[in-house]
Formats: sequence, C-alpha cells, structure tokens
Amino acid sequence: MDLAHGIGGAKDLPIPAAYALAGAGAALAVSFVVLAVAWRAPRFDAARNGRPAPAWLSSVVDSTLFTVLVRVLGLVFTGYVAWAAIAGPDLLTNPTFGVVYVLLWVGIVPMSLLFGPFYRAVSPLRTMHLVLTRLTGGRPDAGVASLPAWVGCWPAALGLLAFVWLELVYPGSTYLSPVRLWFAAYIAVVVVGAAVFGEEWFEKADPFEVYSSLVGHLSVVGRLGEHGDGRLVVRSPLANLDGVPPRPGLVGVVAVLLGSTAFDSFKDSSEWLRFTQSVRVSSTWLDLAALLTFCAVVGFTFTAATAATGVRPGLDRRTLPGLFAHSVVPIIVGYLTAHYLSYFVEVGQQTVVLLSDPLAKGWNLLGTAHRPVSYWISEHPTLLAVLKVGSVVTGHVLGVVAAHDRAVRLLPRRHQLTGQLPLLLLMVFFTVTGLSLLFGA
Repeated sequence: MDLAHGIGGAKDLPIPAAYALAGAGAALAVSFVVLAVAWRAPRFDAARNGRPAPAWLSSVVDSTLFTVLVRVLGLVFTGYVAWAAIAGPDLLTNPTFGVVYVLLWVGIVPMSLLFGPFYRAVSPLRTMHLVLTRLTGGRPDAGVASLPAWVGCWPAALGLLAFVWLELVYPGSTYLSPVRLWFAAYIAVVVVGAAVFGEEWFEKADPFEVYSSLVGHLSVVGRLGEHGDGRLVVRSPLANLDGVPPRPGLVGVVAVLLGSTAFDSFKDSSEWLRFTQSVRVSSTWLDLAALLTFCAVVGFTFTAATAATGVRPGLDRRTLPGLFAHSVVPIIVGYLTAHYLSYFVEVGQQTVVLLSDPLAKGWNLLGTAHRPVSYWISEHPTLLAVLKVGSVVTGHVLGVVAAHDRAVRLLPRRHQLTGQLPLLLLMVFFTVTGLSLLFGA
C-alpha cells in the first residue's frame, strides 16, 4: 500500500503555474470588491435561521433506534480494526494503517461535509463513556469537576498536533507498535478526561470529534443554535458555518489543521529534501521544527491580521481571532481536498480491499478482497489538477465571504472594510503559498 501523500505537480496542470497563482489572487480580490459593494449587512445567523428539515428525516435522526444503531456500528468497526492492529501482521498490508491515515484522518472531511458532525455520532469513546456511566449509576453529561472556560479547544489542538506528528514526522509511523501506543494514549486521555469533566470533554478535547465538528459546520444540515431549540434544519453551508462557537484554542485547532497540511506538501519538496540531507541534524528533528513553524506561522499571522482593526465599544480586541477563526474552515477543507484527493480515492479503495483479510490469512470476510482498485482519477491528470486548484480557490473565496459577513456584524462601520484588508492580504498569501506548494510537491 502506498501511504505517501502524493499530489500532482506543475506538469499536470493545463495552465502555467504563474497564471494559476495570479488568477487565484485576482479571484480573492474581486470577491472582496463585490462583497464590499453588495454585502453591507450580515446575512448569516446559525442560532436562529434555517429551513426545517423534512419531518421524516428529523424523526429518523432524532430517534433512539438510529442513535443506538450508529453507536453500535462505530463500536463494532473500531473493534474490528483493533483486532487487525493487535493480531494482524506488522506490514503495510495490514488495514490498520489505511483506516487510521486514510479512512479516519482524510475520510472525516467528506463524511462530515455530507452528514455534519459525523465522528460525534459514531465515536466509540462516547459509547464507552455512556455505557460505563450507566453501569455505575452516573450521568454521562456530569463529571466530578467543571472544565475551566479558558481551556476551550486547546486539548484538541494538542491532540491534533500529536496525530500529525505521528503521521508526518515520526519515522516509525508505518509500524503497528507506535500506532497502537498512540491510540492507547488517546483513549486513556479522552476516557479519563470524560470521567472527570463529563461529556463536555469530548467536544473540546477529542481531536477527531473537534475536527469533524468543525468541518461539519460546512454541511447543509445543521441545528438551531443557543437561541434556538436544537431542531434539525437545512441551510447553506456558510450559514451553518456561522454556528462555529468561538472557544479559546479554536485558532490553535485551525492553525494545526492548515499548517500541518501545508507542511505535508513542503516536506516532500526537493528543496527541503536537499536541505535535510545536507546538514548533520536528524531529519526527524528538522521535520518537527518545520511542522511547528508552519502551524505557528498560520496561528500568529491570523491572530495579527484579525486583531489589526478598530473594535466597537464593549468588544475585546483579543476575542477577534476566535470570532473570525471559522472563516479558515473552508480554506482547510479546500486545501485538504487538493492535497489528499487522489490519495483518498485510491488508497481508500486499497484499504477497503484489505479490510476483508485483517490477519492476512487469505480471508474474504467483507466480500471486498478481490475487488479491483480503480486509478481512473490519476489517469486524468488535467481533471485532477483542475479539481485541486479549484478546491483551493473555492475554499479561499468562501473564507473571504464568511469573514466579510462576520466583519459587517462585529466591526464599527468605518472599519468594516479597512479592518478586513489585513485578513484579505493574509488569505491571498495563504492561497499563493498553498498553490505554490501544490505545484512544487
């Protein structure tokens, strides 16, 4: 199985790289101008607005039977993969690696875009916590202590950083022992934390749930927010995105997600490979330093760009980065799509094939062992390149729209446009840098 995150280089593109970069920057600038002229009042309110979902859909999704079914499926699938991880051979043909690095890490994006906070619904750790608290006579939502407000999503940001370190930096990431150890630590931290702080710990500390919930805010299915009654509604993805809660640590989460994906492209560039081979410092330490630098640059520049504006009375400037962090989510999704598209489609198929034979004994438990793998998308490089560039540009344009809507709601009138200029320039920088890494990988 090929676990390298390969993406097409400049030779795959039907237009010169310089034209693609210039066009992407122009698209953002034109989008901003159009918004400045035609979008002068906020239009998104996830707490109150949304068209009620069809009655049959609401009754199914909110039913106890559906909730139990998806929880059981999540628990059974996790147990099946754990069986492969514990008893299967320590080879790349073990489906554990594909499940962790492809179906889980990359697959969270399409599943959350389609169904909302997908991981929350199937989380085996939430199911374990529910069963344990019921057996002991406790309440799953109640813990023995309250989680301090300042903690926010920082535990999830650290958990995401730990995972991308395992995937992108640690040299033993394709051996079972480190993967098993990482997930043992993950389970311990999340389950023990939930026992102490209750279910709130999952939505703020489980890295995969926080990741899925963020992306899920770009789904067309959502719920009315804190001022609503929690009903299932259908609305535009950007209207749903308005419901991302501005918690402490949210900037850290988006910085890790965007920075790590950019680093994944950068670490395979010829310039970085030549540098790491020309110095005496271990490439593992250099990769770690580069990963931290990419994440820190995203976080610090975004914080500076969003805080560099006037604020209305009663609004603390320090809260602005968290209030605007939701606008980075479309950028993350766009770049993840561009970076992992062919990898997800092709290695994902390989993983489904391997899942039928978890112990490499020639079994066909799921009936997929002899299923052929299609490489159609890689055989059409022009289409693949257009999809990649288009996803990056679309993500950034949607980010500009989300930021503009939030700006006209929060900022004083005289700063509603000028206050966005630092963030617009930063998004142009992100776009050009992302496409440059895409071309150069």
